Amino acid sequence: MINRIAGMVRVGLGLLAATTTVAWPATAADRVMPGDFHYLGAFRLPDAGERPKTFAWGGNAMTFAPAGRHRAQAGELAGSLFVMGHDRIAYGEVPDGNQVAEIAIPAPVASRRVGNLPVARFLQPFADVAAGQFAGLDELPRTGMAYLDTPETGPKIHLSWGAHFQPEPDAPSHAWIAPDLGHPAFTGSWFIGNQSGYATNGYLFALPETWAAEHTGARRLVTGRYRDGGWSGMGPSLFTYRPWLDDAGTPAPDGAHLEAVTLLKYPGSRETESFDRAVRGYTHADEWEGGAWIETASGKAAVLFAGTKSVGEKVWYGFVNPAGPEQVCVAGDFVGQFPVCRLADGSVCPEDDLTECSGHNGYRGWWSSGFAAQALLYDPDDLAAVAEGRMEPWAPQPYAVLDLDEHLFLNPEGIEPETLGVGVQRRYRLGAAAYDPSAGHLFVLELFADGDKPVVHVWAVD
Repeated sequence: MINRIAGMVRVGLGLLAATTTVAWPATAADRVMPGDFHYLGAFRLPDAGERPKTFAWGGNAMTFAPAGRHRAQAGELAGSLFVMGHDRIAYGEVPDGNQVAEIAIPAPVASRRVGNLPVARFLQPFADVAAGQFAGLDELPRTGMAYLDTPETGPKIHLSWGAHFQPEPDAPSHAWIAPDLGHPAFTGSWFIGNQSGYATNGYLFALPETWAAEHTGARRLVTGRYRDGGWSGMGPSLFTYRPWLDDAGTPAPDGAHLEAVTLLKYPGSRETESFDRAVRGYTHADEWEGGAWIETASGKAAVLFAGTKSVGEKVWYGFVNPAGPEQVCVAGDFVGQFPVCRLADGSVCPEDDLTECSGHNGYRGWWSSGFAAQALLYDPDDLAAVAEGRMEPWAPQPYAVLDLDEHLFLNPEGIEPETLGVGVQRRYRLGAAAYDPSAGHLFVLELFADGDKPVVHVWAVD
C-alpha cells in the first residue's frame, strides 16, 4: 500500500541524546514540571471501514472540544476529540483523505496489550471537510487542527495544511470550519504573514485569552511546524495569528497574508549549517509532530512539543544499514553537497562514514542510530519575551524533556518495517497532541500502535 511515508525523500541535521526524563536548572514555580505528568492509560480509535474513512495511516491532526456539545456516557470523560483520518495520497490514489471525525473520550486504561484498551465511539462520522481545498498539497500532507470558541466567531475548528515538499511559490495554509462536520462551511484560506509553509502548517492550538491579550495583541491561535532536515528551522517554530478582522468575526479575504507574531523560530539549515542558534541537542532527524499549551488549575503553564527525538550517536541522510543500527549508510549521491552525517554533538562524522553501504532498502531519509519518543517543555515567559522583542526568536530553550517510550506499544504488529524502522531505529512514534484545560488532560497520538491505526495516550497534569 502506498502511504504518507512510503517513498519519502528527506533532505536537509542534530535535541537531547538522552532517554530519561530530564529537568534543567531554574525550575520556576509557575512552570509545569515533569513530575506533574501522571500517566492514566490509553484508548483505541473506532473503525469505520475502508480508506479514506478510517483512522489507519492517520493521526496527522487532533483537537479537544469542551463539554456541552454532547452528553458523555458512563465510563467516558467530558468533552470530545476531533481527529483526522487517513492521509491524502497524491496522483489520484486517495484524493479525499484527511477526513475528520469527532469521537467521545472513553476513560483510559493502563495496559500493555492494545486489545485490553477501550474503544472510543463516533459522535460525528468522517467528513471531507476540506473537499476541493488545499489543492496540490496531497503528497505527504502536514496538517493541524485547533478548536476555539470566541465571542467574535463562535465555535470554529481552525485548520493548517501543507505538504512535505511545499510548492513554490508557497500555497495558502490556514482556514476554519464549523464543528458541524456535515456542514463545515469551509472558510479561508490564508497565509501566515510571509513565513515559509515549512514553518507554519503542522501543529495548531489556542492560547489563553488573558495571555494573548497581554503578549500577542489578542491573537489566540498559535501555529507552527518542525520539518526534518531543518528546512523549517533547527527546532520547533511558533507564530500567533488571528484570521478575523473585527468584532463581528468577519473572516480575512481568501489569500490574505495574516499579520503574525513570532514566538519561536530557529534559523533553517538552508540559511546556515551551524547549529549555534539551534534548539539544544538538535539533529536533522528529529520529528516534532504535536504541540499544546498546558495550563493547570494551580496556575502552572508550559508549551509542549511531542515527537520522536534522535538519541543516537550518529545521524545521517541515507538508509538503514543492514549491518546494524550503529552502522551509518549515507546516500552517496549527496556527499559533498551538505554534511550527510553528523555526530550527536553536531560535529561532522569521520570520512570513513561517508560511504553508501550495500544491500540497503530504498527508503531514503534522515536516520539515526537511535530514536526515542519525547516531549519538550518551554517556558511561556520566554515566548512572551520573543513576542515583545526582548529576546531573539532562536534564544528560548526547553527547560525540561519527558521520555515517553515506557508507555508506548511501538508498532506491535510490525507495520511497514522498512519505512518506519524497527527497534531502536523506529521513527514516527508520536503524532498530534491536544489538551483539555478544564480537566488537565493531555492527549497524544501514538502512530501505528493498533495495527496501522493510532491509539490515544492520556496524562493528567497537575
